[in-house]
Amino acid sequence: MEVLRYIAAKVLYALSILWGVATLVFIIFNVIPGDPARMTLGQRSDSASLAAVRSDLGLDRPLWMQYVKYLNDLSPISVHQATDAKSFFYLDPKAYQPFCRLLTIEDKVLVLKFPYLRRSYQQQRNVSEMILAALPSTIVLAFFAIILASFVGILFGILAAWKYNTWVDRSLLTLSSLGIAMPSFFVAILFAWLFAFVLGSVTHLPLTGSLYEWDDWGNGRYLALKNVILPAITLGIRPLAVVMQLMRNSLLEVLSQDYITTARAKGLSESQVILRHALRNALNPVVTSLSSWFASMLAGVVFIEYIFSWKGMGYLIVNALQEFDLPVVMGGVLVIAIIFIVVNILTDITYAILDPRVRLNE
Repeated sequence: MEVLRYIAAKVLYALSILWGVATLVFIIFNVIPGDPARMTLGQRSDSASLAAVRSDLGLDRPLWMQYVKYLNDLSPISVHQATDAKSFFYLDPKAYQPFCRLLTIEDKVLVLKFPYLRRSYQQQRNVSEMILAALPSTIVLAFFAIILASFVGILFGILAAWKYNTWVDRSLLTLSSLGIAMPSFFVAILFAWLFAFVLGSVTHLPLTGSLYEWDDWGNGRYLALKNVILPAITLGIRPLAVVMQLMRNSLLEVLSQDYITTARAKGLSESQVILRHALRNALNPVVTSLSSWFASMLAGVVFIEYIFSWKGMGYLIVNALQEFDLPVVMGGVLVIAIIFIVVNILTDITYAILDPRVRLNE
């Protein structure tokens, strides 16, 4: 029962954060100057067409009503008017597919649906379709980056702790500090120029490219995994540096405990002490960090994807910003926020189940 109460509290907390993010996104993008109707039709549009588009987008209604409809569109369970096609809350079958009706009272209907993220101003496509097409590429990029950060960061952290207070330790600490301090977009430009342009004849790495490429001979799309190497290394540098320092500090703390002294007194070598006795206990803070960094990567991937033309969520959002395609930007920000919140909540719940002390500290 205690676990269920803890999970319920975390879920309610996550829902409140999501509501806050959705509200903040709505406020920010509704005070940006510019006319979405003119963005949709172009500059050479007549007043009648502009008025029709504003009515279709709901921009002719009071701001509070637009906000209520925005939340209603985002909610998986929402209320709509099923009969009046001119109603502001009309249930558009094209926008809300698939859905099922839960309850009907007169002309009001309660439906279960996928969140509706509106239509793109420029492409006239559902934003959810565009995000679902771009999201897998971003997840693949983040996955490769976190794998790199995990293995290399843990390895370097063990090496730094093993060679504590030597030139090896100091050199690794200096490199990790640089990795944390350097902005991701600067590292992306530097790596693209160095490894794809200057050393391109040696590395054979492309300057730009996405997860799938089109064959020049008309054989359709093919999986181009080599395109992920430079973006993944660039994206993984900062978490790698953090993981390395966490692993080093955690391992040094464990190595100072009494049972490690006992293991050394038994004649075990330093490598045996670290690998057999200290490593497992030192990994706990590292695992916590990696779970949060995976979610953070989805937010930090924006400029890296754009620089390497990796057609994922970041590339989609930057292009939408350049075109003032606000529904795409709003939808992308919301999806990234949802992923970040869900990953962190699942991590908290997992630790609460495994360690009762976490629940008691709440």
